Amino acid sequence: MSGVVSKQVGETGSAQYRVFFLKDGKPVSPFHDVPLWVNKSQSVVNMLVEIPRGTNAKLEIATKEYMNPIKQDTKDGKLRFVHDKYPFNYGALPQTWENPSVLDARTNAKGDNDPLDACEIGSAQAAIGEFKQVKVLGVFAMIDAGETDWKILCIDVNDPAASLINSEEDLEKVLPGKVNEVYTFLRDYKIPDGKGPNQFAFDGKLQNREFAVSVIEETEHEWKSLVAGKTESPLSIENVSLNNSKTVTADEANAKLGF
Repeated sequence: MSGVVSKQVGETGSAQYRVFFLKDGKPVSPFHDVPLWVNKSQSVVNMLVEIPRGTNAKLEIATKEYMNPIKQDTKDGKLRFVHDKYPFNYGALPQTWENPSVLDARTNAKGDNDPLDACEIGSAQAAIGEFKQVKVLGVFAMIDAGETDWKILCIDVNDPAASLINSEEDLEKVLPGKVNEVYTFLRDYKIPDGKGPNQFAFDGKLQNREFAVSVIEETEHEWKSLVAGKTESPLSIENVSLNNSKTVTADEANAKLGF
């Protein structure tokens, strides 16, 4: 995302660790201020990397905190780590939201109250807080603890394989076994913690790009209702760029965060 840079606050591996985002030296929200679409006709979107491939610290957008920095999740008062390292770059799509009040007929479960998750399968390891322009390839309909938790499969547009993949057949031909690798990780990553495998709609089959784009559009619509204040939610919707929303000035955000 041009002009947006990350700023770390607190020590890595501490409960105080945060990654904030600045544009022209002023805070912005990666959830609300960064546009979703890069090129809609080509199914290209922005993706924020939370967990780089080959790492296992469970990092995520702090949706309830002011300006929505990335933080490490906690469980029972301890920083959370996934047992196995992620075999792909994992992150979120800005300006999307899975509404926990809406029952999805396809999964028979309500949304998980987060932005859409994305699994980027390119060859390069990303960095925490990096924005990638990614090509949407498909989507898994995961059901996590009874909540709909869509997983968008995508690839960095600058990856050598990106231009070669335009269908499910291309995906298996160019990156054989990759779809199954992503599915297996998503299904099994909680098992070492004593939980069962995650469940999926559609028998765990990857749904195609058109289906994935429709999911993105639906969650974009729910996000628009969220930031317009039409949906009651405890999430932080402060931003510096939107109209008809809880908008603050860049100077106000800078003063509050002390940057």
